Amino acid sequence: MTNYDALLQQYQEFKARHLSLNMERGQPADANFDLSLPILNAVNETNYTTDSGVDIRNYPGGILGLVEAREIFCEQLNVEADEIILGNNSSLSMMAQFLTWALLRGVKNSGHGWVNDNPKLIVTVPGYDRHFLLAQELGFDLVPVQMTENGPDMNAIEALVANDASIKGIYFVPTYSNPTGDTISQACAERLVSVNAAAPDFTIFADDAYSVHHLENDPAIAPNLLQIAKSSGNQDRVILFGSTSKVTFASAGIGLAGMATDNIKYWSKALSTQSIGPNKAEQWRHVLFLRNYPNGLTGLMQEHAKILKPKFDKVQEVLNRELGNLNIASWTNPRGGYFVSLDTTAPIASRVVELAKEAGLALTQTGATFPNGVDPANRNIRLAPTRPSVEEVETAMEIVACCIKLASAEANNS
Repeated sequence: MTNYDALLQQYQEFKARHLSLNMERGQPADANFDLSLPILNAVNETNYTTDSGVDIRNYPGGILGLVEAREIFCEQLNVEADEIILGNNSSLSMMAQFLTWALLRGVKNSGHGWVNDNPKLIVTVPGYDRHFLLAQELGFDLVPVQMTENGPDMNAIEALVANDASIKGIYFVPTYSNPTGDTISQACAERLVSVNAAAPDFTIFADDAYSVHHLENDPAIAPNLLQIAKSSGNQDRVILFGSTSKVTFASAGIGLAGMATDNIKYWSKALSTQSIGPNKAEQWRHVLFLRNYPNGLTGLMQEHAKILKPKFDKVQEVLNRELGNLNIASWTNPRGGYFVSLDTTAPIASRVVELAKEAGLALTQTGATFPNGVDPANRNIRLAPTRPSVEEVETAMEIVACCIKLASAEANNS
C-alpha cells in the first residue's frame, strides 16, 4: 500500500464515522456560559437602584453608561473610568456606530464627513471577516497589510499612509489577533500611534476583543495604545473597542469604547442623538455579578482559561504529532484569544476545507480571513477550538491533519 493509499484509507474511515463537528466560529462553550449563570439573578425587585442613586428602570443615567460599570470595565480596555463609553450587546455594533458617524460627520479633528473622500481603511491579514464585511458594506475600500508576530507590518503602513490622504485609519485586533493570536509589540505600537499620515484625521480603530482572554499565567499583555498616544500628543488618534461577549453571555452583554476624554465629549454628543442611554439593567447586573465573583473580572477570566487552555493544548499536541516534521503546514501557538491560524505550504487550503466537510468537520470558509473572502495564496485556515469538547477537538484536529496530508499528496501527484 502506498502512502497515498494509506492516507485515503484513513480519510475514508473518518467519513464512515458520520461525524458532525464544527470549528467554524469562535463561540464559547456552554461550560464558559455556565460560569456566568448567577448574573441572571443578580438584579431583583430590591436592588434596582445603583450606588450613585440611578434607578435602572428610568431614563436618566447618561449616554456614557453607569459610573459603577465604567469603573469595572475600564480595566478591560486598560483605560481610566472617565475614558470609556458603554454600549449595548457587542463591540461590533459600537464599531458600526463609530464608523458610520465618521462617514457622516468625521472624527473629532476631521471637520467634515469621510463619505466623499473615497475613504480607505487598512486591515491586517489574516484578519477578522466581520471587520471586513462591516467596513466594506459601509463603503470603505480595504487596504490589506500583513499581521506579523509583532503586530501590523509598520514598514508597509508607513509607506501607504505617507502620501495617501484617503487612507483614514487602520482597523485591527491588537491583542491575540484574530486569527493568528499575535499581540502588538511596544515598538510597533509606538510607530503606529505616531505614524506620519497624509490624512490629518488618521484614526486607529483597535478592536481589543481579547484583551483579558489569556490562556497562560504569563500573558502577552499588549502595550497601552491610548497611553502611548497621549504621551506622543496623538491622543485623539486611538479608539479602542471591546465587549463582554466572551466574558459573560455572548447574546446579552455590554459593548465598550475607550478613548481620550476630549474624544469622549465628541463621540458622546453624536451617540446621544441616537439613544437616551444604553441598557442600564444589563450594566447593573454585570456590576453586581462581578463584585461578588472571587477576584472579580480577573478571577472570572482565569476560570475561562481553565476551560479553554486544554482545548488549545490539544490542537498543538495533535498538529505537532501528525504534521510536525512534514513541512506541509505551519501554525500559531497563541497565549490567548479564541483562534489558531494554520497555513498550508502548498496552495491547498480550499481543498482541505472541502475534504474536512465531507468527513464531517465544518471549518471556517477558505478566504474568510481576507477581504472579499479571497485568500490570494489559498493557504490560510482559521481554527476555532473553543466550543467543542477536548475530545471533539482531538478528533477534529486529526481530521484536519489527515486532510492536509491527503491534499498535499494530491498536489504533489497532480
